[in-house]
Amino acid sequence: LLAAAPGLPVRSGEGGRPMTDEILVRAEHICKYFKIGGGRMLHAVEDVNLDIHRGETLGLVGESGCGKSTLGRTLMGIYQPTKGKLIYDGKPVDLSNKKDRFAFAKKAQIVFQDPYASLDPRMTVGSIIEEGMIIHNMYDAKRRQERVAELLSIVGLNREHANRFPHEFSGGQRQRIGIARALAIEPEFIVCDEPISALDVSIQAQVINLLHDLQERMGLTYLFIAHDLNIVKYISDRIAVMKSAALERVLDRYYENVDAHPGFALLADTVGAGRDDRRLGTLVLTLHDKMQCHARPEQWAAEQVALLGETGDDAAQTPWGREIIERVKSMADYWAAELERVLQAIS
Repeated sequence: LLAAAPGLPVRSGEGGRPMTDEILVRAEHICKYFKIGGGRMLHAVEDVNLDIHRGETLGLVGESGCGKSTLGRTLMGIYQPTKGKLIYDGKPVDLSNKKDRFAFAKKAQIVFQDPYASLDPRMTVGSIIEEGMIIHNMYDAKRRQERVAELLSIVGLNREHANRFPHEFSGGQRQRIGIARALAIEPEFIVCDEPISALDVSIQAQVINLLHDLQERMGLTYLFIAHDLNIVKYISDRIAVMKSAALERVLDRYYENVDAHPGFALLADTVGAGRDDRRLGTLVLTLHDKMQCHARPEQWAAEQVALLGETGDDAAQTPWGREIIERVKSMADYWAAELERVLQAIS
């Protein structure tokens, strides 16, 4: 469960990273709601306050459906917040204003989770990378072509690849194309929305190391959204934890703050000296979280059914809702058994 991807040494948090105390992105009481029919609203992000420092990588973790991707897309301008204020480099950003939104888009970009669905299959790679430069009126045509070749080289591809289409590449290569597209208009802030979850483990390591190298070379600031704590531990300076649409806490480093976790008492009661074993503590807490996030299957199923447009008074009693409940209960039983097995092994 805790085996890191090949080629990913644990980072010490020291070295050449240009992180500063300057706040680049600030979210003040950010909320994002969606209409889901029947006059109801889905609260995808609820009252989030968050600072992201210039040059840092802030990891964002949480259970599936807690609002991580929605928060990331709100912070980089894809979604307009329902409430709250987004401040970039000390200045408020009004995403309802087309001029402000256009200017902000040049400073903030995103690398999507699915490296194929996020690329237009009818456009060549060169056209995909060049498109942002055209929209923002950057360079003349000759310089844009040179820039495309430079970006392909930077992300580890050949300039000849510019004339090919996305379906001609592997998943890892397509994600490199997505990274090149994000870099094309020279942003300062990039949201990495689970950029490696759809890739093989060996390719994950390559993409993570590429993002790290680009950050140190270009002074980029990342919001890195992921599920895998090993990846987050490796790449992040700080880690933000979301649960049920809200931001629970921001940790300076996951292992240094493991005893702040609400499930740590479970470990401490079982293992007297457990506080000194951070890897073991993280394993137990990971299992604990997996069990806890499925502890209320009826509520979870109702939320999922509501997302699909069901409007019944008791969504959990729909056929689909009942099926989800049974699946979630079996998952909860599995993770509870795994947790018990680990606790017995270390007691």
